[in-house]
Amino acid sequence: MTITIHAQIPRTLQSSCDIMALAAHPDDTEFGAAGTVIRWADEGQSVVYAIATNGDKGTSDPGLTPAKLAEIRKAEQARAAQLIGAREVVYMGYPDQGLEDTPELRKDIVRLLRLYRPRVLVTSDPYRRYLWHRDHRIIGQVAMDAVFPYARDHLAYPDLLDQGLTPHKVAEIYFWGTEDFNFQSDITTTFDRKIEALQCHESQMKEFKHSDPVAWLRERCREMAAGTDFALAEGFHRVRLPL
Repeated sequence: MTITIHAQIPRTLQSSCDIMALAAHPDDTEFGAAGTVIRWADEGQSVVYAIATNGDKGTSDPGLTPAKLAEIRKAEQARAAQLIGAREVVYMGYPDQGLEDTPELRKDIVRLLRLYRPRVLVTSDPYRRYLWHRDHRIIGQVAMDAVFPYARDHLAYPDLLDQGLTPHKVAEIYFWGTEDFNFQSDITTTFDRKIEALQCHESQMKEFKHSDPVAWLRERCREMAAGTDFALAEGFHRVRLPL
């Protein structure tokens, strides 16, 4: 399948998707939800990636400029999304470490939701305590606000109505990186492909300060499967929206 890459949010109506993975940075979806998203794609559900920032700060290499790093990370994300089975990747164009809870970001996410009309939104948990990237907290919170009530209400953005972007109700949100998961997703058969997708992010994996990151992640997924008959799982806080 050929993947479509958008350097910015499309301005015209797109065909709807089943799943939208909304991440603060390239590689976030792979770490948090790739095993589950792969399974959904294998089942025939259409997947669109939306990446809020260009990832231009995520390095300890003093020889890399922000512009070069952003270019590398876009290419890595495109390869990973292709492996996972995503149909499209949309780059929203915000700077890394630069997300704020602003009307502009909220409206951009509403635009995406009304353009692609996903049934399920997957993103990072805004309520994880203490050690959590600020961009992760903000994208999760603004996404929740965009879903409920802004994307839903026709009077929220009259100018979007004028552009043909009618209200849309997301049915479910799955928050990854949560400390309060209420849903365990079986990734026993997709874990190896999750790792393959993660390894597309070479610039980030070499920054991972662990002697064996694959073993570490396998153990994390084994822990998240506790209490089920799954060998490996991804844990989410799942929110079902009133329809």
